[in-house]
Amino acid sequence: MERLPTHPGERPHESDASTGPARTDPPTPPPTATAAVDARGIVTEWSEGARQLLGYLPSEVVGQPAARLLADDAGTAGAAALRDAAGQERWSGTVALRHRDGRRLRRELLAHRRTADGPVTEWLVVSAVTGTPEGQTPPGPPEGEAAGGGTYGSEAAGSGTPGSGRLGEWAFRQSPCVLAVFDADLRLVRANAGMEQVLSRTEDQMRGLRLPELVPHPVSDETEAKMRRVLEGGGPQHLRAGAGPAGTGADDGWSTSLVPLKDPAGRVRAVCLAAHQRLQKHLARQRMLLLSEASARIGTTADSGRTAQELADIAVPRLADFAAVDLLDAPRHGGEPSPAAPARALATTRTAVRSVLDDVPAASAAGTKTLYPALSPVARCLAQGHGALYDAADPDLLRWARQDPGAARLLGGGTHSVMVVPMRAHGATLGVALFGRHRRAEPFEADDLWLAEELTAKAAVSIHTTRRDSREHTSTMTLQRSLLPQTLPDQGALDIATRYLPAGTRAGVGGDWFDVIPLSGARVALVVGDVVGHGIRASATMGRLRTAVRTLADVDLPPDELLTHLDDLVLHLSADEGGTDGAEESAGGIGTTCLYAVYDPVSRRCALARAGHPPPAAVTPDGAVRFLDVPAGPPLGLGGLPFETFETELPEGSLLALYTDGLLAARDHDIDEALDKMFAALARPAKTLDTVCDRVLTAMLTHRPDDDIALLVARTRALHADRVAAWDLASDPAVVARARKHATEQLTAWGLDDAAFITELTVSELVTNAIRYGRPPIQLRLIHEDSTLTCEVFDSSSTAPHMRRARTFDEGGRGLLLVGQLARRWGTRHALTGKTVWAEQSLSPG
Repeated sequence: MERLPTHPGERPHESDASTGPARTDPPTPPPTATAAVDARGIVTEWSEGARQLLGYLPSEVVGQPAARLLADDAGTAGAAALRDAAGQERWSGTVALRHRDGRRLRRELLAHRRTADGPVTEWLVVSAVTGTPEGQTPPGPPEGEAAGGGTYGSEAAGSGTPGSGRLGEWAFRQSPCVLAVFDADLRLVRANAGMEQVLSRTEDQMRGLRLPELVPHPVSDETEAKMRRVLEGGGPQHLRAGAGPAGTGADDGWSTSLVPLKDPAGRVRAVCLAAHQRLQKHLARQRMLLLSEASARIGTTADSGRTAQELADIAVPRLADFAAVDLLDAPRHGGEPSPAAPARALATTRTAVRSVLDDVPAASAAGTKTLYPALSPVARCLAQGHGALYDAADPDLLRWARQDPGAARLLGGGTHSVMVVPMRAHGATLGVALFGRHRRAEPFEADDLWLAEELTAKAAVSIHTTRRDSREHTSTMTLQRSLLPQTLPDQGALDIATRYLPAGTRAGVGGDWFDVIPLSGARVALVVGDVVGHGIRASATMGRLRTAVRTLADVDLPPDELLTHLDDLVLHLSADEGGTDGAEESAGGIGTTCLYAVYDPVSRRCALARAGHPPPAAVTPDGAVRFLDVPAGPPLGLGGLPFETFETELPEGSLLALYTDGLLAARDHDIDEALDKMFAALARPAKTLDTVCDRVLTAMLTHRPDDDIALLVARTRALHADRVAAWDLASDPAVVARARKHATEQLTAWGLDDAAFITELTVSELVTNAIRYGRPPIQLRLIHEDSTLTCEVFDSSSTAPHMRRARTFDEGGRGLLLVGQLARRWGTRHALTGKTVWAEQSLSPG
């Protein structure tokens, strides 16, 4: 059997101990025994030190189960110990190993979990060269060394002088700094209590291992390189890093010094490592950095769930080992909670979870419902309105674990410190954030709670703002849709289809609108407008302007005059709102655009005017698409600038497309490409106008629009000569009877004898007024639509009739009153010369 070499501080095994005198200079120790074991328990690496320790060649071990290396009676316990290490980063313990020749060796093993190239997780197992053969007890200190003193720091036998060996040993063991001594082979031979606490291992468990084997990390490699420089005479070395807490690798909150230890002859025999944490200053700086980073990382979207996840992501692992965010299904509103407020059960939804480990039994999946009992720490913290710290032995935490299986899982996963922080913003309680530590040994402190409350407050403000914006967006959408036409009016001049798409950005709904307004003489007005701004103010302004347009349209104003009056209205709105806060919201609609068009199915002519609005597109029956050359007037609210009316004839079956500029403001193509797409979609034949609208939107939009879009598509109809009758009349009272006769004969030809009585009264009154108060020429016209009969009388006078209530003994003054009672509606429209008085009556379905 091959003899295992020894190193300073190690006694030979009983089976191979020599009786010769102790050597002054021990031989160079062999390499540390290392092996790698994958998650299935198969050996994947086998070092030379492992071969020297157990006698197996790599070819005999690699690819074989690691359990074969364990002593028969310890195999089950060893395998169970490795299974218990699942989910941890480090594991250590004493294991009985089986040498190739059958000997049993008890060894302290240290295992580090590492991720190799790819998704496979494996363990790097390290064993020091020291150990105790089966059946033996650990040896005492070598001859000439004080108990526990070792080669370095021993006192002279029998010396009790204060400040000498024993006092020095106490100082070494109890120093507040981390102290360790590494020999000429850079293997640990001494470690004080601080080193043991930091690495969570005893001195005996670490003796004989190099620093990279104790803490596999690039900082450990750098430290060892500097230790070698010390041994080679490079003098003391310093670095601003060091071995961090167990399982966390290195931490830049450490300051490490490496100094040579020399014998009386001045030869460097070992290296002393001394490290201390710049704890308070370092932690304060780290907390400020984390708080600053949170300002940029929390609340990046208008999604409450995403904001909650951002809170959890930034807290783990820099503040906690796991974090969970639970939001109340219905936020509680009110002032500051009272410290004595009674707690009550809470129903929440787990919205976000984050952990340093992939599988955390303490964390329920996002989206699950969570019910917290009334006496739980969570319910109590929400009732009192402030956060709290708990350790695993806290009675409130233990009582909660007995009541709630979810809490039992949380505490059963090794969690030793918990923070509960309410999420509150602007007087509303939105939920709760839970933070826990199960890997880091340090419990949460008051400063950690302060940091958690600051992070949670940032997330709560963002979530509250998102929900408020969502409510406002919903309210604005409701207002917007209530102000838009709910149904299109009955009229026979145009077939119409419309679409409205609200903006998909956080700016909110804008003030785009459309309208269809029946006018006298079978004509129809089409309106499309766009109010500047977004939100409720823009929607309210839109509603006012739409009402104004309808009122002005009822007066039968020409398009250019209507826009002039609308321009004055916007100026008045701006003046009225000039004292409100916020320059953007006090504009009163300045910059609003509008397109107003009137189509006459009798003449098939369309009159249009626009105020800063995109021009309409027209498609003739043969498929030719063009923009109508409507003069571009200024946007509404500038004042003093004229608008012009443009008239064109549209063949029956022509298509008109009116829209707001959001349709052309696409992010992924330029304006020319957008126009080509719109023209192509309009030119394609379609059975219905709804299909045309859908084609246009599909072609133009590849995403939710950045601005509102209103689209109105109309196909023209025509009232032919067989539906319109007109007669020129002389300015003679005797012609009134002839006018009645013309009207009744035409009604008979149309099959409308039931309407003859009302029509005769209307013709008599209107013709009589034109002869008595107007000027020639005079013309009578009847227009027959599907459900409406219109009687119009034109004269060249601009004087408009008005209804008045006749007194008891008056002989006249009752004509227009009768017309107003018998007709569905009546009115007057003015032209450049003269006026037309008209009256409409509804026709029965028969």
